[in-house]
Amino acid sequence: MTYGSTAKILRVNLTSGELTVETLSEDFYRLYPGGKALAGYILLNEIPPHTDPFAPENVLVIANGLLTGAPVSTATRYVVSARSPLTNGYGESEAGGFWGPELKMAGFEAIVVTGRSPQPVYLWIQDGVFEIRPAQHLWGRTTAEAQETIRTELGDDKIRVLQIGIAGENLVRYAGLTNDLRHFNGRTGMGAVMGSKNLRAIAVRGTQRYQALAHDPETLLALGRKLSKSARENPLSWDLQQRGTPGLVEPLNTGGILPTRNFRQGVFEGVDEIKWEAYEKELLTARRSCYACAVRCKREVAVNGQPSLYGGPEYETIGAFGSNCGISNLQAIAKAGELCNAYMLDSISTGMTISFAMECFEHGLIGLDETDGIDLRFGNVEAMLTMVERIARREGFGDLLAEGSLRAAEKIGGDAKYFAIQVKGQELAMHEPRGKYNVGMGYAISEIGADHLVVAHDPAFANPDSIQFKSALALGITVPQPPRLLNAEKMKHFYILEKWGSMEKAIGYCFFGPSPRSFIHPDDVLLSINAATGWNLSMEDTLQIGERATNMARIFNLREGFSRQDDTLPERLFQGLENGPLQGNAIPREDFEQALTVLYDLKGWDPATGVPGRERLEALSLGWAADLLEAQ
Repeated sequence: MTYGSTAKILRVNLTSGELTVETLSEDFYRLYPGGKALAGYILLNEIPPHTDPFAPENVLVIANGLLTGAPVSTATRYVVSARSPLTNGYGESEAGGFWGPELKMAGFEAIVVTGRSPQPVYLWIQDGVFEIRPAQHLWGRTTAEAQETIRTELGDDKIRVLQIGIAGENLVRYAGLTNDLRHFNGRTGMGAVMGSKNLRAIAVRGTQRYQALAHDPETLLALGRKLSKSARENPLSWDLQQRGTPGLVEPLNTGGILPTRNFRQGVFEGVDEIKWEAYEKELLTARRSCYACAVRCKREVAVNGQPSLYGGPEYETIGAFGSNCGISNLQAIAKAGELCNAYMLDSISTGMTISFAMECFEHGLIGLDETDGIDLRFGNVEAMLTMVERIARREGFGDLLAEGSLRAAEKIGGDAKYFAIQVKGQELAMHEPRGKYNVGMGYAISEIGADHLVVAHDPAFANPDSIQFKSALALGITVPQPPRLLNAEKMKHFYILEKWGSMEKAIGYCFFGPSPRSFIHPDDVLLSINAATGWNLSMEDTLQIGERATNMARIFNLREGFSRQDDTLPERLFQGLENGPLQGNAIPREDFEQALTVLYDLKGWDPATGVPGRERLEALSLGWAADLLEAQ
């Protein structure tokens, strides 16, 4: 028996309609224990090189983390992965909520989808029983309408529904997925891949509890009780419980690093209208949680006086449609987020692509003729809301913006590419790296394009007396470093933290769970894994889980033509901020390039090319991946 896991994968061939179950061995699971690690292995081995992301041959993997569904706060995450239509590289997006735990309760760790159905369908799974059902009646409907329809026809309002929306049906390159309408796999266009397969939804219902799978359920339950208490007492998680991510708006603005007007500025003059106090007064109606999580960082809101079916906007949505588009109307920002969730667009890429278009408009690269008469200037609320709708439906100018800012810039021409604030084709999240240099390194080196969750952010490691820094000692981080610095010690931080963050994506922990970002000490993370599995892993073993997953994703991208030249940042970030306390501050280009070389060396990658060396891959039990590299 493989403790901690059902060890079962459901394979779905939508072309033939065949469904089969595969059981993984414990030896395999020790190396690829779910989530990012399992998905990376499958993608690298089963997607032919240079496969069109919208071709039937692209493989869509939906994989729980090892601990997903365990009775431990923040162990709720699953990954959706495929070749990305936005970047043409390794695609991946994580989400929490209830769907992942429900899939494990229904008997499966992962679903691997291949082929393309001739007609729209959805997948129904209940306690190990599964079938493909017609979904023509769901096509063209909002996510709320589709979820209600599925639950009604299956006769159970407790069914958990993971689904795409109209944006995924229309192959918007940054379309995502939602479960329970409030939890989102937003990034890299995984909803478009699912839409290209004519798969609208996956509905699940299960009754098996995680404790029945665990090696030592009593220890796991005791740890869960301890961590639940800690989540209510630790200031890092307590603040998330009280304010959620919208609480970030004001402190980031005060620090001069709130992305404003397409990352030109770091301070927004309308911040008082979009900060937490305004959110609490204008929008907030309740607080919610993911499965078995004591942090409770999710917000319920009313938009324009009406209770929203889709939950409240997170910080990323507020930043993307608010300060970054020059908009201080909080109700309009919440409405934009609601539209994204109804049509299932990634709110980060949507807001960033609109802000890109706004800057192009203000510089005269596009005009009213191109934008269908829409005055697409910073601060224009109606223009912003109209473009969200048109992107989802690929109508008019929205059809171009549905391709993402990089492809749109290439079509517009001139200086437009300078205004596309992206890495590898994916738009930056709402974290300004000119104030947090390791966040910039994470954007640059991430295999999925710009990603703010590669490593815990720099300020956590500046003060040796902070809770965060003290917890990081267990990972081997011992020398504090200021946020605005790139040197060898800082790259040591990055190397360790990247492994740790990647491990979280394989194990199923939320970024708001383990230290140093939040309240679960690394020793308790290790205890939870060993109590679930009986593997008796060391801290180094655990870090290798993350490093192994990162290397597989890197090799996937190398196979698709990526190189060191793609591990870079938008030109704007090498130029100074236009306002605020960090006015004039920029990422030093020479320091960045030198630090990248140091980081490659730490990772065992060729400093000139970024190709992982065989020696390091063999040490990670990835000799087979080294063979793939050499066979290219």
